Amino acid sequence: MQTSEQYAGTSCLKVSSKSSPASVAGAIAGMVKDGVPVEMQAVGAGAVNQAIKAIAISRGFLSPVGIEIACVPSFADIIIDGEYRTAIHFAIKAQYLRGTMDDDEGYSNTLF
Repeated sequence: MQTSEQYAGTSCLKVSSKSSPASVAGAIAGMVKDGVPVEMQAVGAGAVNQAIKAIAISRGFLSPVGIEIACVPSFADIIIDGEYRTAIHFAIKAQYLRGTMDDDEGYSNTLF
């Protein structure tokens, strides 16, 4: 099990059940385009649902500009109001495509 201290040096998007998936997707896309590592945390089924929707929507934003993304989920122990909770932590990995799939060179800068 991983703890939230492992992610202390990075900016981690915190997603709730009330988060707008489109807004979170815009944040993901912007961070990926800027080359900033993207990590998200969600606690509870509703929050995880919104996070997954945001990842799917952000793929739609990034695919036309030649960037594919994938997520790597893991567990994280966090403290909320003095209580330990288990969050789902998502690390977003980007793959920058060169040209089209028909090119001989194919993919470049593969991160996953």
